[in-house]
Amino acid sequence: MRLLIVEDDLEASQAMVTGLSEQAHDCVTAADGLAGLDVARSDRFDVMIVDRMMPRMDGVTMVETLRREGDGTPVLFLSALGEINDRVAGLNAGGDDYLVKPYALAELLARVEALARRREMSSVQTVLKVGDLEMDLIAREVRRAGIEIDLQPREFQLLEFLMRHGGQAVTRTMLLEKVWEYHFDPQTNVIDVHISRLRSKIDKGFDRAMLQTVRGAGYRLEA
Repeated sequence: MRLLIVEDDLEASQAMVTGLSEQAHDCVTAADGLAGLDVARSDRFDVMIVDRMMPRMDGVTMVETLRREGDGTPVLFLSALGEINDRVAGLNAGGDDYLVKPYALAELLARVEALARRREMSSVQTVLKVGDLEMDLIAREVRRAGIEIDLQPREFQLLEFLMRHGGQAVTRTMLLEKVWEYHFDPQTNVIDVHISRLRSKIDKGFDRAMLQTVRGAGYRLEA
């Protein structure tokens, strides 16, 4: 698995990396919540292990932010705070499990693998949500704030890809390969035309634009 470890205690972080790497897991680390947020937005992970109390941005705020942006990666909170209210706060913020320090590495590994299995079992999604935008993959319907939006088939495919990567920058190459199935750049403005049409449909009449242009990178759908 590919794991993101967000922990400000360097010794604890390295111990986790050592133990998890021995089980053939690929670990990426971040030293605080703000750094963890940046890494989580720029890459894909199977599970995130997040310390609750950290400088600059705490783990709860980090996870709450990712959940608002549509990131559904399973999260295991770590904390020395073992009171019921503390655990409930972490779970209410979007955490999937909670492990109190000090913990045994074997239990950490078991909980991480359990979260990954749970995600695999529920990986078949029929409804995608990013902010107030909702897509029903079975009914082929799209609504924003309850208002139905009529999309052409290609626009639907384009929006589906953007929603599956909600909060993340997607490049023109990714869109060409995954939406148009081009494995080369035909040097046309086909993406720009469809992005423009899609933007006018999902953003027109709303106070906040969701479909953002990321200068030098591509596009991003923001909650």
